[in-house]
Amino acid sequence: MIEWIKQLKAAFGSSFLWLICLIYFTQGFRSFVWTAVSYQLKDRLKLSPSASQFVFSVAFFPWSIKPLYGILSDCIPIRGRKRVPYLKISTVLSLIPWLILGLKAQLRVSKGHLLVFLTAQNLGSAMADVVVDAMIAEAVKFERTALAGDLQSTSWLAMAFGGICGSLLGGYALDNLQIDKIFLLFSILPFLQLLSCFLVEENSSNGKHFQELESSPLGHESPVVSDEDNSLVKKSKSSTSRRKKNPKNSKRNQSVTRKTMVPVKHHSLASQWFHSLKMATYSLCHAFKQPMILRPMAWFFLAHVTVPNLSTIMFYYHTEFLKLDASFLGTARVIGWLGLMLGTFIYNHYLKNVKLRKILMWTHVGLALLGLLDIGLVSRSNMKFGVSDKTMVLYGSALGDAVNQFKFMPFLILSGQLCPPGIEGTLFALFMSINNLGSTLGSFIGAGLASILNISSGSFDNLLLGVVLQVLCTFIPIAFLFLIPKEATGVST
Repeated sequence: MIEWIKQLKAAFGSSFLWLICLIYFTQGFRSFVWTAVSYQLKDRLKLSPSASQFVFSVAFFPWSIKPLYGILSDCIPIRGRKRVPYLKISTVLSLIPWLILGLKAQLRVSKGHLLVFLTAQNLGSAMADVVVDAMIAEAVKFERTALAGDLQSTSWLAMAFGGICGSLLGGYALDNLQIDKIFLLFSILPFLQLLSCFLVEENSSNGKHFQELESSPLGHESPVVSDEDNSLVKKSKSSTSRRKKNPKNSKRNQSVTRKTMVPVKHHSLASQWFHSLKMATYSLCHAFKQPMILRPMAWFFLAHVTVPNLSTIMFYYHTEFLKLDASFLGTARVIGWLGLMLGTFIYNHYLKNVKLRKILMWTHVGLALLGLLDIGLVSRSNMKFGVSDKTMVLYGSALGDAVNQFKFMPFLILSGQLCPPGIEGTLFALFMSINNLGSTLGSFIGAGLASILNISSGSFDNLLLGVVLQVLCTFIPIAFLFLIPKEATGVST
């Protein structure tokens, strides 16, 4: 273990490793503060389950437009650098909202203000996630390709550890601290992240590293100067030539030259940015429109949209009707993280060579069967068999996250296999955005279903019908599995 860490330090540097681990730990630790947000919406703002789920859906929308952040950082460097400046900006965006919400009580009790700050915070977190993924890809490409898997494993372990810590401490914090203190405590992590950004150096875009990135970050050549730019340059050169031949008018010619030369640099830079953005967008759209890419991504999108997400409604049911406390729910999330890690282990060791269609089909069958636990919990059938509510919730959380990982792992593997050379990072961000957008729309549909069924914090009479409909909808994506490549497995497409 120590030797492995020494190898990573030697290859990537201590500061870079620290920054990567801190960012991913923070991403996992977000459950610490978002649990408090759930209780704030429920207890302080008195929102209905459907309204609360609507707020979460809107607040997490920035995670659905991740390619935009990747294209911006790829095509528009800030002071010659493409990653660290954007990482600093995103960290500030993820830091300031928690500080403001922690210090201004009146903003925490306003649904509109709270929604704005939560959305801004997610914008910063999503941008940081894209930028750090790009930094990892570049570090592996230019430093030590052999350690690519080790660096990814380190980031995943950091995020899982952060998720476990956040879930455990989140419930304890809600029982012992005011919500403003929770917001301020969590802001320590993005503050440390901001300080850590200054420890990592990035080569200027004028250096060799930028030249290699610029040559084909998106599968095309570097931007060229337009004909209009060339004409301006020619004019400036002819002006300089005339000035040499006619010294008497040198002062006048110098002023003309300055006026001519200033817009050349400005216009050329703007032209390069525009051309780079245009070509990046074109390359991305061209690649995505290919059937071998579009069809599988359409399935993963449909797999989310066709199944109503009732997670927030179930949170209300757990806390309002079953009276489960925050500490227990935090423990349930820890069990969920362990289930996620178990699912990853099972997939990597036993399911890699199984066809993805088969895995995804049985995953949805398993999710439907696990939905029976929610049906039993809501109908109170578990009490007839002497099974406690806490046992049902714990097993449902652990098994649900483990089975869901059997769907997420094929998504990650298939996404990596489908990305053509040159645009892997940006296209993968697009795949993740499609997955996140489908999840967000599934939450909107779940909120709409709860509203139609008149489910509120004081009335869960129709929740059983909602859960039954959710279980039935779980079978719908199976009908669209023809969109997944027939022979695709975890090791080949």
